[in-house]
Amino acid sequence: MFIQTESTPNPATLKFLPGKVVMATGTADFRSVDGAADSPLAQRLFAIPGVSAVFFGYDFITVTKDGPEWAHLKPAILGTIMEHFMTGAPVLQSAVANDEESDEEFFDAGDETIVQTIKELLETRVRPAVAQDGGDITFRGFRNGKVFLNMKGACAGCPSSTATLKHGVQNLLRHFVPEVQEVEAV
Repeated sequence: MFIQTESTPNPATLKFLPGKVVMATGTADFRSVDGAADSPLAQRLFAIPGVSAVFFGYDFITVTKDGPEWAHLKPAILGTIMEHFMTGAPVLQSAVANDEESDEEFFDAGDETIVQTIKELLETRVRPAVAQDGGDITFRGFRNGKVFLNMKGACAGCPSSTATLKHGVQNLLRHFVPEVQEVEAV
């Protein structure tokens, strides 16, 4: 098994591509070992000293560190991912991804058409680009002209995520949806 690695805009996060599907649907974002109880792979990765977050996308895994250099962490992470996939164990114990069910969406009933347009733009134009950088962005809510989004994976805590939101996503949504005034991460 050959696992490729890619840097991300977040210097504390690396993207690992195992050459197979990691999550067939949805995403999974683990910010602590306590939150990783449902994922044998995330638990194994958190056992590596210095790993502070794990994110699973369709065909990639991003790992965020909080101290050691990548030169020291990368071999252990590669070995852990390879060992996990060689055993055939599931990435998650349950079939449900932990992306959208944990955060209830909010918006006014009269804004359903606007929200549907926002979600379609996020799905077709924003999420594929953000996934290239090892992260994900999902709709959380819309209220008083403000769109609330969840930043996950490499995007969470990334120094350039504010620029991505304000100059990229906000400008795109404002162009196609005049009702959008601002975009904010939650």
